[in-house]
Amino acid sequence: MDGVNSAGAHGPPVPPSRVRLPGGPGSILLDALCARFPAVPRPDWFARLAAGEVTDAEGRRLAADDPVPAGLLVCYRRDPGPEPRIAGAEEILYADDHLLVVDKPALLAVAPAGRWARETLVARLAARLGIEPPTPLHRLDRATAGLVLLSPNPASRAAYQALFRERRIEKRYEALAAPLPGLAFPQVRHSRIVRGEPFFRMREVPGEPNSETRIEVLERRDRHWRYGLVPVTGRKHQLRVHLAALGAPIANDGWYPELRPDASDDPARPLALLARSLSFRDPRTGRDRHFSSSRALVEPEAP
Repeated sequence: MDGVNSAGAHGPPVPPSRVRLPGGPGSILLDALCARFPAVPRPDWFARLAAGEVTDAEGRRLAADDPVPAGLLVCYRRDPGPEPRIAGAEEILYADDHLLVVDKPALLAVAPAGRWARETLVARLAARLGIEPPTPLHRLDRATAGLVLLSPNPASRAAYQALFRERRIEKRYEALAAPLPGLAFPQVRHSRIVRGEPFFRMREVPGEPNSETRIEVLERRDRHWRYGLVPVTGRKHQLRVHLAALGAPIANDGWYPELRPDASDDPARPLALLARSLSFRDPRTGRDRHFSSSRALVEPEAP
């Protein structure tokens, strides 16, 4: 079907999906998978485990009664069914045997999740470059456009992952959001962010902060200001939650501060958030590297 990737021969091959399970003492794999994916019948997971279709990150088969240590990464293949084609092409800014730097369009998932498997950045790159699906080195929301670092080489992957874990990389974002003339900028937002409701949203709660974002104003427009954002920590949806909490939700955000019942993918109204640049010292070569997205945030039309 034109414009759709199906489970047949169309589109790039489907890379494994990955999920990190909370696990812990007394947890076994079958129970953990059923809890994480309540819509999948328990006999289906049992059959897939018995067939060797579920592995750990190193490709070792897992069994239904295997214990689940906290944070276990599980890999599995699936048939996601038809997938709408995501408009826009990814741009490869840099590629060698150890590192990929890619500028992705909004609404393209980085890795398989939910309904998305073929229409993902890793699947597109695997097909385009003729390689195994590369591993993302950090998280970038499907709704967000901009820069992603990926590793095509397991031998050097840990060195690049350490950049994020040890905060030796600077990530800069830009967003269009409501003006905040009553606040002084630049400023730093500290808060405690935890999982909200539904499960895919996050929320701020009282308590010791676990998130930090540096915020500045890059441009003052009539309807929206263009903000520069530097996340010091990397909590899920951190930038969206922080701006919404300040009273300036990002333009076209259907999830924050409240979930809109009609929130859906609209290529004509993408989330006005862009991963603009990445700067770091390459742990392999010692060279300072800086990459910038060529994409621009488009001012949303007036309602």
